[in-house]
Amino acid sequence: MSPKILLFFNSDQLRMYSFLRLRSCGVGHNVPNAYYYSTRLFPRRAMLNVPGNDLKKITKATTLDLDTVVLDFEDGVALSQKPEARKLIPNCVKEVNFGRAERCVRINSIASGLQNEDLECLLPVLSHIDSIVIPKVETKEHVEAIHEYLEKNNAQSVVILAAIESARGLLNLREICESSNKLAGLIFASEDYNADLGATRTPEGQEMLFARSTVVTYAAAYGLQAIDMVCIQFKDNDQLLKECIQGYNLGYTGKQAIHPNQLAPIYEHFKPSDDSVSFAQEIVTTWDANQAHGKGVFEVRGKVIDLPMVLWAKKILGKANISLSS
Repeated sequence: MSPKILLFFNSDQLRMYSFLRLRSCGVGHNVPNAYYYSTRLFPRRAMLNVPGNDLKKITKATTLDLDTVVLDFEDGVALSQKPEARKLIPNCVKEVNFGRAERCVRINSIASGLQNEDLECLLPVLSHIDSIVIPKVETKEHVEAIHEYLEKNNAQSVVILAAIESARGLLNLREICESSNKLAGLIFASEDYNADLGATRTPEGQEMLFARSTVVTYAAAYGLQAIDMVCIQFKDNDQLLKECIQGYNLGYTGKQAIHPNQLAPIYEHFKPSDDSVSFAQEIVTTWDANQAHGKGVFEVRGKVIDLPMVLWAKKILGKANISLSS
C-alpha cells in the first residue's frame, strides 16, 4: 500500500490496518509507527543529490522547486573535501532557505568509519534536518546505529532513508525494514549494486530488474516509500524518460536526481496518467454508491471491481493529490 493511500483512513482504522498488516509479516510490536513516519513528511518524487562541499551548487538548489534536497557527505565529496562539507552542511541546513524542500543529509556509510565525524558535526543542527540517508545499508545494525543516535539526541522528527546498494543488503531487506520505526523509505542505488555483482550496466536495465523489483516489494510490504536509481546519463533525456516509466510502472514513488534538468521529467512521470486518475475517480465514486446498498462487487468500464481495485484507485488518487472520502 502506498503511503498516500493511508490518508483515506481515519486514525483508528490506520492503526488497526498497520497492526494487522505488519503482524501478518511477523513484525515486532514497535514497527507499526513506520506507517506514521512514512506518511507524515514529504512526497520525495525527486531527490536531488548535491555535493556538500560545493556552495555554488547548494545555492543553485535554493532556486529550484524541490521535494527533497540531499546534502551529501558521501560519494559526491572527495575524501580531501569531506572536512569542508562538515563545515558547510551544518551551516546550510540551519541558515539557507530551501523553500518547501525536505532538508536531507546523506552521511558516509557505517562501514566506512567516516560517519562518526558527519554525525558529530550535525549534532548542533539536528532540529533543522528532516531526514538522513544511510548509504550502503547491508544489515539491521546499520539502521539501528542511526536510530540510536537520533534517539539519544532527542531528534524525534528526523526520519531515516536506507540505501540498498549490494547483494547482501538486498538479501537482508526484511531485517532492515524491521529495524527501526524511524525508517521512512528505501533507496535503490544501481551503480554500487552493479559493481557488487559484477554486472554490466545496460540502457535497458534488465540486469537490475530483480533488485529493483525486490526493493519496491519490500517497501510496499512495510509501508515505506521506494526511491529509484539515478539516471547517470544526465544529458540523455530519452534514457531518463525510459527509466522514469520503468520505475513508476514497477511501483516506485520517486527517483534520485543528480542534475536540475532531470527534475521536470521526473515530476511529470511520477504521477498517474489522466486516464488512470479518471478511472480511479469513477471506481471510488461507484464504490461509495454501492457500499450504501450493501454491494461489494460492481462494474466500471466493463471491468469487475472489488476491494483490491478500490485500494488501487485510492492509491492512484493519493499520488495525484486528489482526496476523496470513502
